[in-house]
Amino acid sequence: MNRTFHGNRSTRGRSGGSAPAAPRRGGGGRRSAVRQVEFALPETTGDQLPAVERFAELDMAKPLLAALDTEGVTVPFPIQAATLPNSLAGRDVLGRGRTGSGKTLAFGLALLSRTAGQRAEAHRPLALVLVPTRELAQQVTEALTPYARAVRLRMATVVGGMSIGRQASALRNGAEVVVATPGRLRDLVERGDCRLDQVAITVLDEADQMTDMGFMPQVTALLDQVRPDGQRMLFSATLDRNIDLLVRRYLTNPVVHSVDPSAGAVTTMDHHLLHIQSDDKRTIVTEIAARSGRLIIFLDSKRAADRLTTHLLRSGVRAAALHSGKSQPQRTRTLTQFRTGHVAVLVATNVAARGIHVDSLDLVVNLDPPADPKDYLHRGGRTARAGDSGSVVTLVTPEQRRDATRLMAAAGITARTTRVAPGEEALRQITGAREPSGVPVVITAPAPEHAGRGGRAGGGRAGSGGGAGSAGGNARRRATARRRSAPRRSDAGRAA
Repeated sequence: MNRTFHGNRSTRGRSGGSAPAAPRRGGGGRRSAVRQVEFALPETTGDQLPAVERFAELDMAKPLLAALDTEGVTVPFPIQAATLPNSLAGRDVLGRGRTGSGKTLAFGLALLSRTAGQRAEAHRPLALVLVPTRELAQQVTEALTPYARAVRLRMATVVGGMSIGRQASALRNGAEVVVATPGRLRDLVERGDCRLDQVAITVLDEADQMTDMGFMPQVTALLDQVRPDGQRMLFSATLDRNIDLLVRRYLTNPVVHSVDPSAGAVTTMDHHLLHIQSDDKRTIVTEIAARSGRLIIFLDSKRAADRLTTHLLRSGVRAAALHSGKSQPQRTRTLTQFRTGHVAVLVATNVAARGIHVDSLDLVVNLDPPADPKDYLHRGGRTARAGDSGSVVTLVTPEQRRDATRLMAAAGITARTTRVAPGEEALRQITGAREPSGVPVVITAPAPEHAGRGGRAGGGRAGSGGGAGSAGGNARRRATARRRSAPRRSDAGRAA
């Protein structure tokens, strides 16, 4: 389908309210017969710069190229190679790719390079990244911090569940780049602590989930406040009609790059449907959880996640729950423990389906099969990231079999089906399952030097040595606190 994006940047999105959707052109709302959530992608119009094979070929700030070498990032992923030449030149970008495909650097390097050398006034950032969840905000900040330091740009992470006063202070002190969730950023704008009229580069990351979570009104209200002549980049793993609205309303002649959300699954990710008896469900998931290595188990409800976590701990499995019922400091601490190996099993609801990257995570288990194919793809996207291999295992009871078959078809996934029972060799071969120790364990808080790493929302000054999402001043205060509490450090060490 051909679709041409018209309109002058000086007037787009500035109608003073929620502009009506542009009329459908060329069947733009037609949906795929296989994947009901998709819409036809527009074709890139105008001149498009070719993809590159090496970062060194890009017209990018030299300190960023040096930082890429330091971080060991040598060869761009396809979505980076295709979009960066154009985004660095100021073009709008529409990128679709499955989780783990390299989207963060695809937009982050262009944003930082084009903002380098500028200084933000108090309360007036120059670049904005909007994301749907707190965890994704923290992950984006972590990923971009080494590169922001290289070009002396200050970052602030703005999310709910953390001190809004600290976040306001970070904005008052000047932050060139803000990574934010829509609700908290709206609150800061309404308080007068943030103005978006100087934002020249805006990124929507995981835009589909923002619309799924009901953030569309906040997102459009925020986009209507950024510079109308600015650059817009929208990245998403799946594209539905709500995304179509955003594309038509806010992107001008975007460069389009698409990688199917399930692309690469055949070669890097195995999918298994394990047919089990309902009475065996808890025993089987316990044996899987007792395997060697980290894994994520997804359930539908917070209460079920807490119950399973308690059971696993009593069975000798180092598990922790992650869901929206936990406070943000609790969620940040749990993710830190999981990344460092202090926790081996993350028992989570869909709050963990996006925004979590853990190296060497090779297994995801759906204890409750998701109802939405997008949820399946994003849960599975926690493994097999950046070219690594991994497996997604879905436990299916007799009454769930028909729905599971429909789910795989809607997600475009071909899964291997196996009947298993507790203790069987087939279960061990597919998942690494083994008998749990049966010796109860207790997960204690990490030592102070690890607490909140990468998760202190607000005020991170990447240019002055602050960590991802944490201000350098916070680090100094923590160091002072540790010195003052030196006589109790042995207790903290045992807690680690």
